[in-house]
Amino acid sequence: MGTGVSLQGRRVLEALSEGRRFRRRAGGWAAGPLVATDALVADLERRDLLAVEGDSLAAGEAGRAWFRRQADSAKRLLAERARPEDGEPRKVGARGRARPARSVTVNLAESPLGWLKARGLVDARQYEAGERLRGDWTVAGLGPRVTMRWDAGARSTGDGLDPALAQIAAKRRVDAALDAVGPGLKDVLWRIVCAGEGMEAAERALGWPARAGRVVLTLALDRLADFYGLG
Repeated sequence: MGTGVSLQGRRVLEALSEGRRFRRRAGGWAAGPLVATDALVADLERRDLLAVEGDSLAAGEAGRAWFRRQADSAKRLLAERARPEDGEPRKVGARGRARPARSVTVNLAESPLGWLKARGLVDARQYEAGERLRGDWTVAGLGPRVTMRWDAGARSTGDGLDPALAQIAAKRRVDAALDAVGPGLKDVLWRIVCAGEGMEAAERALGWPARAGRVVLTLALDRLADFYGLG
């Protein structure tokens, strides 16, 4: 896949590879909180990465090849990481070398929020709220690593927002969501959900003690879920 595909485009392709269904909506397509604008879909369709089939999206030939490459890459990203429990001594081998008392297999490609959900540290409601915010953050083009470029020649379809207006609307939704979460909570929410920082890095940046970040993050995600009206 070419390097010009945006972060949001990769998320759309990953969602298709997982069997998620995108439904038509004004100005684009959506699979839960994940949004694909008409401009993004058109760009991926031109590259044969996906195809519009009636009222749904499907992978194109190049997209299916990308799925296979992703699967191979994921295997390489699996690594054994030592994870001794707090206060648990390490076992000593025959040559006197310390060995991990316990280890787990982790996927290094996971997002920080996905990592927390996979380990039961945030629940499904909190995760959905975070993913909705991250989706709007990406569409709004606020992240420094976002490579999405709006098609200068794109025109409104008449049934929804054109790409430029969709970007503005997404930024307004992000601002409203963060304002609803409020000061004291939104800083850690932004760092982990939008900026993609790990929990330890966010705690260091905010000058917090270890493990304080997760408690504050769950409070922020609960308030975010309330803002979105999630049950």
